[in-house]
Amino acid sequence: MPTQPIIIKKKGGHGGHHGGAWKVAYADFVTAMMALFIVLWLLNSSKKIQEAVGGYFKDPTGTSKKVGSNQNGSGSNFQLTKANMAQLKEQLQKSIRNIDDLEKLRKNIEMTVTAEGLRIELLESDKGTFFESGSSEVKNSGKEMLALLAKELGAIPNHVSIEGHTDAKPYGERTNYSNWELSSDRANAARRVMQQAGLRADQVSQVRGFADQCLRNKADPLDASNRRISIIVQYTAASEPEEKSSGSPPKAEGEPASPEEQPAHESSTAKK
Repeated sequence: MPTQPIIIKKKGGHGGHHGGAWKVAYADFVTAMMALFIVLWLLNSSKKIQEAVGGYFKDPTGTSKKVGSNQNGSGSNFQLTKANMAQLKEQLQKSIRNIDDLEKLRKNIEMTVTAEGLRIELLESDKGTFFESGSSEVKNSGKEMLALLAKELGAIPNHVSIEGHTDAKPYGERTNYSNWELSSDRANAARRVMQQAGLRADQVSQVRGFADQCLRNKADPLDASNRRISIIVQYTAASEPEEKSSGSPPKAEGEPASPEEQPAHESSTAKK
């Protein structure tokens, strides 16, 4: 009788599934490469872009000092308040120090945080630093300084007002042109230079001429420092102090009351 073949059946198939561990490792690799490319791009980007990106990671909600572009594309969401206005002052002073040609003008520039905002004063000297004597024509040194300020201030959303001031010296024998016209013309000349250099057209809220009604050095009405251009960086609407609602112009330390607070009178006007 033939032998019956013995058939042995084995249960089970090939080895078990290897799992998705390789997918995790691949995803980590791709993420690392992406991070590397971003770092390399940032290293070759401008300082402004680096600060904007860094500001976003420090405060993704958009409330930090610099967090990239706002909805208007101004390049910064740096909202100036009483708390951080001093930071802008330090930033502007640093920018001036970094330009050798403007270093010699530092003694003719004063910045003061006032009730309305940051007041930047461009003070004239006896020989005339920023404007030609008795004229609204801006000198090269004045154009350089105004252009620097415009570049910095044009990157923030705050409004700016510009004031012109003279000393009490009568403006020659012309009866149809006085310190009132000269102070207004100089303020407007400063506005034009700043808007050409980066200040936005909708950023200037006021251009005012005060003649000799707000002397900086009241003890010496003829002092050259009374001849000046004042640029006021105003607080944002949400942060403006109540003092501004009165409509009176800002006052720096030691500065007398504004024309709105004094009996207005047109003096025989000045110049230089």
